[in-house]
Amino acid sequence: MLDKRQFYIDGQWIAPTEAKDFDVINPATEQPVAVISLGGAADLNKAVDAAKATFQTWGENPVDERVVLFERIIEIYNRRSAEMDEAIRLEMGAPAKFAREQQTPSGSGHFEATLEALKSHQWERPSPRGGSTLRDEPIGVCGLITPWNWPINQIAAKVAPALAAGCTMVLKPSEIAPLSAMLFAEILDEAGCPKGVFNLVNGDGLGIGVPMSSHPDIDMVSFTGSTRAGTSVSQNAAATVKRVALELGGKSANILFADADLETAVRFSVEGCFANSGQSCDAPTRLLVERSVYDEVIALAERFASETAVGDPEQDGDHIGPVVSLLQYQRIQGHIEAGIQEGTKLLAGGAGKPEGLETGYYVRPTIFVDVSNDMHVAREEIFGPVLAILPFETEEDAIRIANDTPYGLAAYIQTGNPERAGRVARRLRVGNVYINGAGIDYDVPFGGYKQSGNGREFGQFGLEDFLELKAITSA
Repeated sequence: MLDKRQFYIDGQWIAPTEAKDFDVINPATEQPVAVISLGGAADLNKAVDAAKATFQTWGENPVDERVVLFERIIEIYNRRSAEMDEAIRLEMGAPAKFAREQQTPSGSGHFEATLEALKSHQWERPSPRGGSTLRDEPIGVCGLITPWNWPINQIAAKVAPALAAGCTMVLKPSEIAPLSAMLFAEILDEAGCPKGVFNLVNGDGLGIGVPMSSHPDIDMVSFTGSTRAGTSVSQNAAATVKRVALELGGKSANILFADADLETAVRFSVEGCFANSGQSCDAPTRLLVERSVYDEVIALAERFASETAVGDPEQDGDHIGPVVSLLQYQRIQGHIEAGIQEGTKLLAGGAGKPEGLETGYYVRPTIFVDVSNDMHVAREEIFGPVLAILPFETEEDAIRIANDTPYGLAAYIQTGNPERAGRVARRLRVGNVYINGAGIDYDVPFGGYKQSGNGREFGQFGLEDFLELKAITSA
């Protein structure tokens, strides 16, 4: 079992102030693969002190030196990508191929996009009508809190822009999936990241998250996680009036019109919902289907669900793995049971584990049909491989149903009519719209409306979240 009980503070690995061991569980075997220590306020204070002291010099670090550092980080990250694949597989159950092709590349994707933004950003510029100078400056010391579902993706989406902006930072990764974060700290250290710029303290929400969000010497908190936890971060941060950026939950609508290529669209819809075992905040979990092709879509969805393989993450291939933890498994089972008890029609899957997978936190890929938008499985973010299919009558009806949710992170449109795609996309109250199977783009802003958060990540837009704007006016 790996011993990962140290924290990375001020450029070195140090023991926690008070040992508090916590096992990292492999969700495929239900056995511990590593032990970390959960930090507390004393450990956080050490990290914040280091970040605060270093900010005095790093905040004025020349852009060309940051560019060189980014290039070293990308080179080392790519060289050690197989280690990152393995860390993500062990900590959160991502299948080997999915980790190799989706999870790990997101880290370098964010650094490459942010590097381009760093090179092109105009740090000083004249005011619109002249007479003054506008100057972008780093906001200061940043507290970064990241989740377990896309661990290195969310770490890189925060660390890269903070680093490019000239901020210093303290990272609290998920205590459930901390191995990729600790490997990432090794990569930054090997790249020569100046001591105190990047610091890592493991811990849970109560021990580190709460004191981090309320810490008087932290100028900004960037948080990704549940809407409930994001609300708590905002409340804790209010007393110190720090900036808070939130990327929270979602219940994304996927609107399938009758003029779409149905087989392609339904395959994408099912696979998109089940990918990463359904553990994605922007997963297309509500499939809205035009009534005239509803029966055909249901038949296709049933077929594709039956073809969805569930298996050991250590084995290569196109299958989904377990969900991240026993608690997450139990929550998903509760949602499935709630859907059944509510009388929702079950098309595929259901409660319990897939046959032959009694060990591990495996969930049966599940589809509910004939769902109305007021039902439990259409309202709640389940965060598992559970798809709800709802019929709609008209374009106006589809837009109304899609927007009838407290969330606003993403939406998806399947149609053969480009004009309709654009028209509907403009009316959806979400931060990101994906049309006809389009994938993620690291150069465009990512973030949500409503209870899906505030602020934007990725590329130039993520960089701007970590900057303060100063106006310099002289007589």
